[in-house]
Amino acid sequence: MNQAQTQPAEAGPAAPPIASEPGSLHALVLQSLDDDQAQDVVSIPLEGKTAIADHMVIASGRSTRQVTAMAQKLAERIKHAGFGHARIEGLPAADWVLVDAGDIVVHLFRPEVRSFYNLERMWAFGDNAAAGEA
Repeated sequence: MNQAQTQPAEAGPAAPPIASEPGSLHALVLQSLDDDQAQDVVSIPLEGKTAIADHMVIASGRSTRQVTAMAQKLAERIKHAGFGHARIEGLPAADWVLVDAGDIVVHLFRPEVRSFYNLERMWAFGDNAAAGEA
């Protein structure tokens, strides 16, 4: 990923290897959220649990304005890195915004909405049950 950041934008050959690098979309998402000062970022591996994505990333923003900005910037960064077009749902209210990047699904919340839905607990339930049985 650093290689692409140091090369000029017109260096076309750099984009495909980055897009095919294992885990690089996940790293891009986490770095984007960190750059935009997302709070309480949690990444949940979904491989073997569901076919909807490989990872679910959940994060909070301090306000609807920050949640909106994080979602829009994330979608833009995903596109510019060569991962295609990310779909965004929930921007008008921006209490809960979903960014679907294919292999990565990102949920961006205002803190009080996040605590109400508590997605982390729902998806971590299987991990806790499996850990208790082992």
